[in-house]
Formats: sequence, structure tokens, C-alpha cells
Amino acid sequence: MSVNLVKLCVGADTVDDLLRWEQGHKTRTIHTRQTPKRAEELLDGGSLYWVIKGVILVRRPIAAIDTVEGDLPQCLITVSTEHILTEPQPRRPFQGWRYLEVKDSPRDLPQGAGGEALPADLIAALRDAGAW
Repeated sequence: MSVNLVKLCVGADTVDDLLRWEQGHKTRTIHTRQTPKRAEELLDGGSLYWVIKGVILVRRPIAAIDTVEGDLPQCLITVSTEHILTEPQPRRPFQGWRYLEVKDSPRDLPQGAGGEALPADLIAALRDAGAW
């Protein structure tokens, strides 16, 4: 059974900010101090959900979890290059990361005809109109 992680994205105001930062740093690895105890479940189809400005907006599938021993042990969580936009889901502030059960995870946003996500303003208008 799969489980997900949720983590605050500090310093980004939008998903585009996160994408620019990741592109500039060319990284797919998230560094944490502790290895998740449920690593096996995370590797069974889990994703890392990013909270941006108090709202989950995007996820990245988890590809690998490695523990690096040393003076300061750390865990390296490698995520996919794919960014999947999700339905906005508010989250209260927290430190570190938290587990997110699949049943509690926000759904992925529908993709447009060309495979791209629908624009946020269109999603909001559809939701406001009761069509979503």
C-alpha cells in the first residue's frame, strides 16, 4: 500500500517559482535529516506533495530514498522530473515533512487536450460555476 509525503516549499509563491528554482539548481533530490520509517510504502507509488503559500498545489512521484551515513546522517529523497499539478488543498504550517495517506491526497488536475494542465483561472471559474 502506498503513502505520500507532504513538505512545505519555503521561498516560493507559485508553482512557477518552484519550477524556476529547481531548473536553476538542476536537482531532483530533497535532503532531510531523517529517513522516513515508511520508506517502503513511499517507494510503492508515493509522491512528494509541495505546500506553497499554505496550499498543496503540485506533486512529484518519489523515485528513490537513500540514507547517507556520516558525521551528519541525512536522507536523500529523489523525485521524478515530472511535476503534476493538483487540486488546491489548504494545509496548516508544520516543520519537516508529514505523511499523507492516499485517501487524503488532493486529486491531480485534469490535463488539457495537449497534455498540459488547465489554467488556474479556468479551474477557479469552473469550480465557482459548480461545473467542477
